[in-house]
Amino acid sequence: MRDRTEIIAGRTVLFFNPQGSVLSKPADANDFIGEVWGQNAEIAVIPVSRLGPDFLQLRTKLAGEVIQKFVNYQIRLVFLGDISKAVESSTALRDFVYESNRGRVVWFLPHEEEVRQKLIIGTHSSPS
Repeated sequence: MRDRTEIIAGRTVLFFNPQGSVLSKPADANDFIGEVWGQNAEIAVIPVSRLGPDFLQLRTKLAGEVIQKFVNYQIRLVFLGDISKAVESSTALRDFVYESNRGRVVWFLPHEEEVRQKLIIGTHSSPS
């Protein structure tokens, strides 16, 4: 299975393959960002299977550093998949996911259909 791009609500979205290199250190984000640019995409959808084992442990600061790289390059970011166990075991992560999902730049979503729904809804609402 390969990475694929789709146009959703007028935006080019790159869905990364569930298999492949993982985000295990901040520098790994550069490869993902390069792929996004190579596809002329605006939004990167990264499966949670591509996250290193420490990514969702906020104390490591890995998630924050990776997300900041995407933000610096004005690439919206979606982490796709079930992270409920990690969220249940960390109040800080639960709060971070909640606040992220309220915004328009970084989302943690369990299903691909939710990506489509949020993007379509976002085109019909006023900017935040």
